[in-house]
Amino acid sequence: MDIKRNTTRYRVIYGDCDSMAIVYYSNYLRLFEIGRTELLRDMGLTYREVEEKGFFLPTTEAYLKYLKPALYDDLLTIQTTIGFIRRASSRFDYTISRGSEILVHGYTVHACLDRDNQIVRFPDFLVNLMKWE
Repeated sequence: MDIKRNTTRYRVIYGDCDSMAIVYYSNYLRLFEIGRTELLRDMGLTYREVEEKGFFLPTTEAYLKYLKPALYDDLLTIQTTIGFIRRASSRFDYTISRGSEILVHGYTVHACLDRDNQIVRFPDFLVNLMKWE
């Protein structure tokens, strides 16, 4: 089984940090979004194209486990994989590391909505793109 995976690098800027130069906890969700966006882009589709086709993927659940802090100017690696894709939801899994140290891991779950904000089945073009081979 071939898991869809993306690895993205990100350098921590001062604006990501609190007064102690530690990445503020909620900013890890932004890093998750960067990883998710780049994974879709690697698979040949952007969020913009998904939305232009009339589908939206709002986050319905998020989980983060903080193990060690990231600091100002750290070069982070965001590893993103697809946890699952179901009829009307999907999950993305993330690991954020600094070198060989895992700092944070977690996931986000996303519903699939149409332009009327109604939950709908994932369209075939997304299912075929995101499913494991």
